[in-house]
Amino acid sequence: MAASQDITALLKRFQAGDADAQSQLMTAVYGELRMMAARYMARERMGHTLQTTALVNEAYLRLVNIKTVDWHDRAHFFAVAAQMMRRILVDHARHRASEKAGGRVPNVFVFNEEIAFSEERSEQLLQLDDALERLAQTDERASKIIELRFFGGLTTEETAAVLKVSTRTVEREWTFGRAWLRAELNVGGGDAGQAVG
Repeated sequence: MAASQDITALLKRFQAGDADAQSQLMTAVYGELRMMAARYMARERMGHTLQTTALVNEAYLRLVNIKTVDWHDRAHFFAVAAQMMRRILVDHARHRASEKAGGRVPNVFVFNEEIAFSEERSEQLLQLDDALERLAQTDERASKIIELRFFGGLTTEETAAVLKVSTRTVEREWTFGRAWLRAELNVGGGDAGQAVG
């Protein structure tokens, strides 16, 4: 794992237009981006059309093409990376859902930490994305914690480091965020909500 100071320095150099910094940055962060994506995609079925490498490559390309971000440090970079992965997965889900035009969107979506994206869950991922946008209006930090843990695959400790809060705060907001999403997404779900840990 590259040192935080090294990644921060590379981000600043890259932002300043240093061409050599881009290849060095890719070497420094690619492994961590791959681990983030692998943690998320590991819950997938075999044969999923969006593979870990494709997710990492797309996220990296989007990250290095952002010209308006003032990169603060390594934590900031990986927080934006988690957001990029969310956008890529949601875009992929939208594409899959549009291919199945006329398909029924499930009324009940049970959210939990282990839920994973699959072709059959495209519509549910879109529902989750919409719900996270609404959660952000209620509790922005809880929404960010869900994004970092669910889409970025970060642990409680990594999420705390990115957001510069205690692990206890992350755990509390994670519990709140899951409960909020459970209530929001499981409307009319009866006992289905009981499946959420």
